[in-house]
Amino acid sequence: MFYTIRDSKILSMTKTSLGLEENLEAALAYVLGFVTGIVFYLLEKESSYVRFHAMQSIVVFLAIFILQWFFMAIPYFGWMISSFLGLVAFILWILLIIKAYQGERFKVPIAGDIAEKYV
Repeated sequence: MFYTIRDSKILSMTKTSLGLEENLEAALAYVLGFVTGIVFYLLEKESSYVRFHAMQSIVVFLAIFILQWFFMAIPYFGWMISSFLGLVAFILWILLIIKAYQGERFKVPIAGDIAEKYV
């Protein structure tokens, strides 16, 4: 049995409507960026924890994807900015997977607030 600290309380991880544990399902919502975020947001009906991480995955990685395509259209400097965004996305991706698996409701500025509205 996994235990996690959420909101300064120790809670046991519960099963979700898909039969996985909350922390695992929340981490999986980030694995393929906004694609798995959409899948878990649509399939998970019970866990607000998983739905939060799924929606945050959609907001963060879809925004980065769109920005990268925009900057790729700009010669030279655009490619540099797009590459930098790719590095930021990779670091954020690793961080968010780890935080979700640890049972933490880690909020990315702006995106986390948007995600909370749709949970």
